[in-house]
Amino acid sequence: MMDVIRDLTNKAKDYLAKDDILLIIGPRQAGKTTVLHQIESFLKKRNDVCYFLNLEDPDYLSLLNKSPKNLFKIFPIDIKKRTFLFVDEVQYLDNPSNFLKYLFDEYKGKIKIIASGSSAFYLDKKFKDSLAGRKIIFNLLTLSFREFLKFKEQNELSEANFKNLTLSEKDKIIPFYQEYLIYGGYPRVVLSPLEGKREILRDIAYSYIKKDIYESNIRNDEIFYKLFKILSDQIGSLINNSELANTLDVSRSAIDNYLYVMQKSFHIVLIKPFYKNIRKELTKMPKIYFIDLGLRNFFKNDFRFYQQREDKGELLENVVLRHLLEKYLEEQINFWRTTQQREVDFIINNSLALEVKSQIKGVKVKNYKTFLENYPNIKLNFICLDCSGRKINSFSVLEPWQI
Repeated sequence: MMDVIRDLTNKAKDYLAKDDILLIIGPRQAGKTTVLHQIESFLKKRNDVCYFLNLEDPDYLSLLNKSPKNLFKIFPIDIKKRTFLFVDEVQYLDNPSNFLKYLFDEYKGKIKIIASGSSAFYLDKKFKDSLAGRKIIFNLLTLSFREFLKFKEQNELSEANFKNLTLSEKDKIIPFYQEYLIYGGYPRVVLSPLEGKREILRDIAYSYIKKDIYESNIRNDEIFYKLFKILSDQIGSLINNSELANTLDVSRSAIDNYLYVMQKSFHIVLIKPFYKNIRKELTKMPKIYFIDLGLRNFFKNDFRFYQQREDKGELLENVVLRHLLEKYLEEQINFWRTTQQREVDFIINNSLALEVKSQIKGVKVKNYKTFLENYPNIKLNFICLDCSGRKINSFSVLEPWQI
């Protein structure tokens, strides 16, 4: 949907004057090609010289695999003028790192490269460190909730102050938010009518993720998909790799590898624990979340409306994590858990604590006494859907979109 400008498109515009390679990575079908075309369209309106290279074209790929110099056989690039080169699906090259490094080193200031790559895992293996100091990496995830509203043609709502909505704005937001919780933010899914959403998620799961599996040299895709199904039932839970290995009757190293590929392909996030006293604040095991809730609900095979579900708390916890990823780096997001099973869902940047509840009735502040005593400088807030304006003792209760 070219007319809805993605947030990342606007962000990338600030880096167009720099010489660095702009590398846009993220899950397949999240809209990376669209972002490239949006930046290209912006540059063409300025009368900049642009060339667009799609590496799914086998002829181009064959030429460039022989030598990066063959780029000049594909396009009539005049190096006297600054040229913008868009490279879609850069990971298809045999040696993408060498291709980008050569063009950057030879034509710095003359050819500005903006590239996309689908599987960060694949890029990781091939890029090594030869592009250090030459690239700026942007992660393009599936749609944020504000972008989701724009795709739903709710522009005014998408630009509203989420921290201070009017009652009528909140009444409008709630049904959209509940759809976002169930079907997620893949652009094609968001734009599809309700009856077509599951089929598109199936296509993403079994066609596009299959490419991630293939490109990462995993040969047992059946086990990979079984792991996805198990994980979809464990969001917000501790992940024990040895236990998963026993369940699936594979080696621990196979599970380690599968989880690595899932993370690098932008399907799951593993959040690490926060602690100061390792004896009391027990675990080294991470907690699992999905980056897109539509994909999670597909693997769980549950598309019931939010109010009908038993996993409301898990869904809310996962969507809160998704919002946090828009503002913070993964390593700035942790959780807190003690040997006595006391827990706080998210600790942000060592300064903010968020506890997610599907309802706030019956929440006991005494359960957080240990945390509050040990970390008096970390502010605790509660998150609950459709509970705003309430308080738990002196603690604020926020809507998830207010984070």
